[in-house]
This record gives sequence, structure tokens and C-alpha cells, in this order.
Amino acid sequence: MRAKAIAVLAPVLFIPLVLAGCQKGAPPAPEQSTGALDAPPAIPVMGPERRILAFGDSLLAGYGLEDGESYPARLENALRARGINARITNAGVSGDTTAAGLERLDFTLKSQSEKPELVIVSLGGNDMLRSLPPEQTRQNLEAILKRFKQENIRVVLLGMMAAPNLGKDFAAQFNPIYPQLAQEYGAVLVPFFLQPVIDKPDLLQPDHVHPTAIGVEEIVTATVDDVADALPKVPGSHSN
Repeated sequence: MRAKAIAVLAPVLFIPLVLAGCQKGAPPAPEQSTGALDAPPAIPVMGPERRILAFGDSLLAGYGLEDGESYPARLENALRARGINARITNAGVSGDTTAAGLERLDFTLKSQSEKPELVIVSLGGNDMLRSLPPEQTRQNLEAILKRFKQENIRVVLLGMMAAPNLGKDFAAQFNPIYPQLAQEYGAVLVPFFLQPVIDKPDLLQPDHVHPTAIGVEEIVTATVDDVADALPKVPGSHSN
């Protein structure tokens, strides 16, 4: 059943506030996406299973979407269509701040049946909405990236940008967080995760902030190469 729609946000809010409209709920146990079963892959899926963890907020949880329409589910489809035997676990929780993500990080990692080869991180939008100090956001994200580096798990960091109405000073502190941490911790950076749906109302839900299923597909198309390239090379193969 489709999730209950949230109140429409004022048009002055910029797309990066997408995470802000999320309603905070009790963290669910991460579940493996089943989106890859929606359609047969374009080419045969081969090789060992590639375990990927999607760790973040509503952009990964699939807020307002049907089962199988979330970014992790559609990304899994896209990777399998390329012959990559991807299995993505969706550990997205709507409403999570970077602090909440850090708090549940240990539990999330320990709950995985197998250690992931790659983690996709999407956090920070809710910090921005609440005007939390950017330094706090940076510290939390750095702690998360440091943990993954200690575990020898590669990371794709989905970047966000500050809403213009928060002012230039806030943006000057917030916007550099993602590229700077990605460089420091060797993460693959998607500079602005929501770029494909900016100023495209037909790709947004009625709340004007969360992408529709079609919008998710556009985002997947724009980011699947980054994710595929970030996967560790399989010994003896010429591709991921």
C-alpha cells in the first residue's frame, strides 16, 4: 500500500530538502530488495553474488513508493541488467539524520548475513532541514565513513547541497562536506544525488520533494555507472 502522503512544502524550498518531509519511524530490520525479479535481465547474470548495503534515509527507504520502486530496488535491477549479480540490502530509514544513522550503524552491520562489498550512503538532508550545525553533520558522516574504511568496505557517497533559503554562510559550510570527506576516505562521490529531478515536477511526488518511481529511474540511470565502477574487481574478470 502506498505510504501516506506528507504535507506539501512551500515552493521556496529547494529539492535537497527532500529528506525533510520524511516521517521518522522505528528503524526496521534491513530487508533485501526484490526489485530484480520484476523483469528478466538484459544479459545473463553471472559471477559471484555482489553484496551491497544501501544505508541512509528516505531517499533509500523509498518513501511514498510501492514495493520494488525504491532506489536500491531499481538500482539492483539496473546492475543485474548489466550481468552483475547484485544483491542490495535496503537499510534506509525515513527521517534519519547523520546522528541517527551513526547510532544504528553498528547494529546494521552486525545484522548482515554477509559482509557487504560496497555501501551506498545517503545522509545529511534532514540535518540541513533542521539547520543543524554543518560541523556536526561533518563529524557524524566522517565517523560513518571511517567505520566503513576500517571494515575495508568501499563506499559510494550520495552528495547533497544546501537549500538557497538557508543562506550563503550555511551553504559555504555544508556543501563542501561531501567532496572533502569523499576525497579523504576514498569514497566514490555522486556530487548531487537529486540532480536528475531538479525543476522537473513530473518526476516528483505531490509533496514536491520526493521523486516518483519514474524519477527514481532517472536517478538510477544517472548513478548506476558510479556504483558499478565502485564494486571491487572480481579476480580473473575484465569487468565488475
